Amino acid sequence: MNKDLVNKILITIGFLFIYRLLAYVPVPGVNSSVLASFFHHHSTDALGLMNMFSGNAVQRLSVISLGIMPYITASIIMELLAATFPTLGQMKKERDGMTKYMQIIRYATIAITLIQAVGVSIGLQHMSGPNGASAILINHSTFILLSAVSMLAGTMVLMWIGEQITESGIGNGISLIIFAGIVSAIPAAIGHTVTMINTGAMSFITLIAVLVLIFATIGIIIYVELGERRVPVTYAKKTMMQNQNKRVMNYIPIKVNLSGVIPVIFASAILMFPMTIMATSTNPIIQKIADFIHPGGYFFNFLMFLFVAFFAFFYSSITFNAKDIADNLKRQGGFIPGIRTGNATKDFLNNTASNLTFTGALYLGLVATIPFMIIKSLGVPFYFGGTAVLIVVQVALDTMRKVEAQIYMSKYETLSAVGL
Repeated sequence: MNKDLVNKILITIGFLFIYRLLAYVPVPGVNSSVLASFFHHHSTDALGLMNMFSGNAVQRLSVISLGIMPYITASIIMELLAATFPTLGQMKKERDGMTKYMQIIRYATIAITLIQAVGVSIGLQHMSGPNGASAILINHSTFILLSAVSMLAGTMVLMWIGEQITESGIGNGISLIIFAGIVSAIPAAIGHTVTMINTGAMSFITLIAVLVLIFATIGIIIYVELGERRVPVTYAKKTMMQNQNKRVMNYIPIKVNLSGVIPVIFASAILMFPMTIMATSTNPIIQKIADFIHPGGYFFNFLMFLFVAFFAFFYSSITFNAKDIADNLKRQGGFIPGIRTGNATKDFLNNTASNLTFTGALYLGLVATIPFMIIKSLGVPFYFGGTAVLIVVQVALDTMRKVEAQIYMSKYETLSAVGL
């Protein structure tokens, strides 16, 4: 392992450590005991889902309790607008335009964060503990101002950390932040489970069923994530030294899940945005709506499946450009056996990618919903579902690929330096 890769790994670990420290910095004026009591009774609903993504920062009302989700929500809005308006899409492709594009996302993140922060602050005014203690220890107007500023600063710091990990670390900064938040809750979940087994709150058979489901989900995710369709390509101008008439065969790898973990993160961000506002409201109508779409219900899982499938197709259409691949093949003298070059190749690749994306979207939607519904039916009193496993496994696999790519790149540079 070369020095440059070690530095990138250390930079990534350092920034993730800062992220975890911020999770323990509370917003000024909050009664932590009231919040702890409140989250004890809401560990399996929408707040449990938000708390999982934030690495337990929500239950402490940390300065990063909103997490990186406002940034992701802003990115989703911009992606949709870029796909709708050609001018914005062209801006994204240009170097100078990309800078403006990212600046717009940052401004949108500020607006979304302020809306969510004010909504949470107003909701906390009506929250009280079992003994009647208020969740806010200072003047309510002052608290709204302090919490909005604190949460905005926390989200902007997280956004900066994600960008630094992407640029100077091993990459995938935003995904790694969510990964670190989910993984940080694993030790507490294990300790809680052991306590439940010892006290008889959970049977040993239920624990075995949960473990089997977790490992089965991990196995399915790894199997599908490593799956790909290899479209054969023939380069007519390339020949082998031993046989001038023999053509060298290559292939175009098309993954079953072209969109990776992005659809699940996007879907979670979309669903968590309204739930953040509604979770602490005392309005009876809003409470009924919140109860109707809470993560333990069928409607929430139905919405999750639809959003995951939609973003799988949407993001795949952005990341996989069949026209560019077809043009590059034609320029290099390559072709797919039995397929004409040009538009015919583009159509063939689009159809292949669409068929694979349908399978990938179905897989993502089922993994994001079915495991949690099974866990819920077993009576496990904490939030755990396929969404968490999916993000952890996919980010881990992608990070391993990036580390391997860095190692191989360093080997090639070494061979090039010695003249081999």
